[in-house]
Amino acid sequence: MRRAVDPNSAPLPIEAVLPEVVAALKTDGLVVLQAPPGAGKTTMVPVALFEAGLAEAGRILMLEPRRLAARGAAERLASNLCTAVGKGVGYRMRGEAKVSRETRIEVVTEGILTRMIQSDPELTGISTVIFDEFHERSLQADLGLALALEAREALRPDLKIAVMSATLDAAPVAKLMGGARVVTSEGRSFPVEEYWAEAPLPAGARLEGPLADLVMQALAETEGDMLVFLPGEGEIRRTAAALSPRLPDGAYVAPLYGAMPFAEQRKAIAPVPGGTSQQRKIVLATSIAETSLTIPGIRTVVDAGRARRARFDPGTGMSRLVTEPVSRAEATQRAGRAGRVEAGRVYRLWTKGGHGALPAFPPAEIEAADLTGLVLELALWGGGDGLRFLTPPPEGAMASAERLLEDLGALHAGRITGHGKALAALPVHPRLGHMLAIAGPSAAPLAALLGERDPLRNAGADLSKRLKALANPGTAPDAARAALKRVGQETKRLARLAGPASDLTEAQALALAYPDRIGLRRPGDSPRFLLSGGRGAQMGAEDDLAGQRLIVVADIEGEGRDARIRLALPVSESELRAVPGASTEWHDVAEWSKRERRVVARRQERLGALVLDDRHWKDAPDEALAAAALDGIRDLGLPVSAKARRLLARVALMPDLPDCSEEALLAEAEDWLLPWLGKIRTASEISALDITEALKARIGWEGMQALDRAAPPSFTTPLGRAIPIDYSGEAPEISLRLQEMFGQTTHPTVAGQPLRVTLLSPAGRPVQTTMDIPGFWASSYADVRKDMRGRYPKHPWPEDPTVADPTLRAKPRK
Repeated sequence: MRRAVDPNSAPLPIEAVLPEVVAALKTDGLVVLQAPPGAGKTTMVPVALFEAGLAEAGRILMLEPRRLAARGAAERLASNLCTAVGKGVGYRMRGEAKVSRETRIEVVTEGILTRMIQSDPELTGISTVIFDEFHERSLQADLGLALALEAREALRPDLKIAVMSATLDAAPVAKLMGGARVVTSEGRSFPVEEYWAEAPLPAGARLEGPLADLVMQALAETEGDMLVFLPGEGEIRRTAAALSPRLPDGAYVAPLYGAMPFAEQRKAIAPVPGGTSQQRKIVLATSIAETSLTIPGIRTVVDAGRARRARFDPGTGMSRLVTEPVSRAEATQRAGRAGRVEAGRVYRLWTKGGHGALPAFPPAEIEAADLTGLVLELALWGGGDGLRFLTPPPEGAMASAERLLEDLGALHAGRITGHGKALAALPVHPRLGHMLAIAGPSAAPLAALLGERDPLRNAGADLSKRLKALANPGTAPDAARAALKRVGQETKRLARLAGPASDLTEAQALALAYPDRIGLRRPGDSPRFLLSGGRGAQMGAEDDLAGQRLIVVADIEGEGRDARIRLALPVSESELRAVPGASTEWHDVAEWSKRERRVVARRQERLGALVLDDRHWKDAPDEALAAAALDGIRDLGLPVSAKARRLLARVALMPDLPDCSEEALLAEAEDWLLPWLGKIRTASEISALDITEALKARIGWEGMQALDRAAPPSFTTPLGRAIPIDYSGEAPEISLRLQEMFGQTTHPTVAGQPLRVTLLSPAGRPVQTTMDIPGFWASSYADVRKDMRGRYPKHPWPEDPTVADPTLRAKPRK
């Protein structure tokens, strides 16, 4: 191979630093290259390494984050080196490869390196690995770099590793690589004028209308082709529809997103047909166009300022797509597309003031993604100890992935099993790999469909409609046929890789992949489902599956009560019971029902969080019922009678006794209250329960003795009757009939404190409260006597109560 030379072309900015890159790899074997978009690193670095002889010891492998970028890079490199794709330069990606024995430079998507290094840790036949666009921080790139660094350290000290990035801070990467040399290319940047929105979009507003207006403004103010960034395919379609009736003659829309057929993607990035200046191309693209791709003729960028990312929730074990503002680094990448070959403009759908509030960089995928595949790869590698990640994987997501892999039988006690090794060899998520391995080739259509974007987005949640369309693509809408063709090709490939044939139904196969997403319809008119993993989800009332009692859910979007089921299959109880590893279990349950306000005892057949059968538990043991009653007490609160309240007030005066605050009593209720619940079953029985004796048992005999000495429970009246003392107020207090204190010439005390005495009339109404009985007899009693004699003439009211006999009786009849 030799480089094609165009005498009329200006040198690319990267060419100035290529000798330094080559020297670093030859002497140190490691280099970090920092170069802005358009500097030419993707096109020129592999060529320079080839020309420097690095391909003589083995192929040069370059990783690209996307399939389109990998194909495009291979084609440009082949053109630069005057060879055909598949000859001196080749590419490899999932399900497709163009390589040969002649291939010296091979461009691969990032997951391919993981498979290569897992099957051959020495990377036999590879001399150099180049990580292109590392700033995108994909999970596979992070894992690939970690594995390559360990392989170089342990097995291949001659392996050369180059990391290339446009916007990422190079210093941490160089440190991760053990002090690799950093080479920086200044690049060649043409000026890009920035235009900002005058006001931010209202919260919740749709992008398409304002963005279409901005595109029309940019068309009127600029020349050349235009690149418009949107978060996803849906927004691209709606924006295209909004623009279509407004475009001037000669302007046309070219969509560009990952799920498009490759031929359609190539049309979007190809030059305007005929190269006529009268035609203007408006490329509506997702983030696929941020890096790696060169789209000739782009002079203007319009940026909606949104990106769509997958966010994984370890608590539910599910991923969801979120649309969020781009980072400043992404905005810079996008704007740079307008200044690749000459001065350009960028129009942004956000304000200049709002720009500073954007995050500096997008999150690394390892921070937000489902890590099930990563954990499986690390287990296959022998563990993740010692592997160097630029961003450590979150512990919660790692633990969630380990639990799932244990449930699938891929891990046992943290170590990979034979089944796990089989799953790691399959080019699908471990869930789908488990389904293929157990259900066999018949599950391949499901696995292929779920590995791609939904080809029938508006067909409701029923997956069987997709399966029928896949079997008969001619019956599907025209817009879906290209996607179904691609899914069909993947189906054939996965069928060859699947395990032995089985007689499992499609719903049973899906339950193998998603044992935590078997849904049971909740009672009521609204189609809401409880999933076996404990989460809730819903679907539209008009959906064909809305009336099904049991379903298996393959895809959900949203979170909380708003989580919506996107794809599912109906399933029967008999099918569920026959799913390998998904057997139901009977549970005996005694619990407190808040709705019924009583203890209920049930025998339940459960599948995860689902209750498939529910019966009365006739012979539930008293211990289980008492424990449920205790939950009722926690729900309703401690039943504290007047007697118990007086005891608690006394205990509060004694710091050396056990803590009898309500919080402490409820926290330790199993220890002191449970044995006293007996036949308590209902809310009324709980409120009638006297816990005084249980409290005394908690305090203990010695504690009660000390309590009785320091704070006696009662006062003995002159009649010898014990009156309970209330210690809950500022002073200990008793209440009793006035006549019962006749003959009392000293004020009663308890533990050295005077009692607060409330004297009552014969009818039990307070007459006087005093802390000085002798003083009362000598002063106020005369007025009380005068009043009471008239009201209660049948009761004794002696002139001198100090010498009268105490009594509770009326005066005897004459």
